[in-house]
Amino acid sequence: MKKSIFMVALLAATLQTFAQVPLNDITTRTVVSDKPVLPYDTPNERDIFWQKRVWRVVDVREKINLPFVYPDAPLFNILTNAAQAGELTLYSGEKDDFSVPLSTDELNATLFRKDTIRIALDETHVEIREIQTEVNYEDVKRFRIKELWYFDSKTSLLKVRILGIAPMQELYAENGDCLGEKALFWVHMPSTRQVLVKELVFAEGNEASRMTWEDLFEMRKFSSYITKDGNVRDNRLQDLYTGVDLLLEAEKINQKFFNYEHDLWSY
Repeated sequence: MKKSIFMVALLAATLQTFAQVPLNDITTRTVVSDKPVLPYDTPNERDIFWQKRVWRVVDVREKINLPFVYPDAPLFNILTNAAQAGELTLYSGEKDDFSVPLSTDELNATLFRKDTIRIALDETHVEIREIQTEVNYEDVKRFRIKELWYFDSKTSLLKVRILGIAPMQELYAENGDCLGEKALFWVHMPSTRQVLVKELVFAEGNEASRMTWEDLFEMRKFSSYITKDGNVRDNRLQDLYTGVDLLLEAEKINQKFFNYEHDLWSY
């Protein structure tokens, strides 16, 4: 009897050992999974001495921005997977004020586009067929970021808060000409922090330095350039400038932020 019980226990332990997935690491990582999201401080309206809205573009083809398209976990897939799982709300890409949430059908229509192809049946007959293709993370070459710079008189600090991010998809004509790009959807960043804090960013060089997407955006470890700032005509910089002048104007806006904080102090 005791021998039978021993054999059953041994068999159960063996099956449990085979059922477990081998650890693909040297230790169990719990720092990220146990990491809480630190809530934003809500400044008093009377303490906001100055503020400015700015729109930026992050080009994922730049070396520092390559983590955005890391094949195992690109940012685009992280956002869409969370939305499809009901953990995140996506908003219409036509407006950046987060006022039009996307329904499930609208989200599917955004992620799965319909294209037409021509199939030559013979020398005189051509058949046009409609196919459905899924938007891939490799189709997204840029991300648009909306942020707010403000000076908090209570802490005497110039601060910045990212309000939203939108993946941009390039549009092409049938002859292959690029027609521009459009925002697939907008994500409200303060509402997305609970998702981003659980997702790791590939660490270049030292993989033990585990950084989440929340850390990356808060520490601003990405390269970007300004495409628009708040103005009365709602113009983008490319509507007013071209070539080198466009780059110089973007850098001029960047410099304004530094000068504003610098000129508040006497040395």
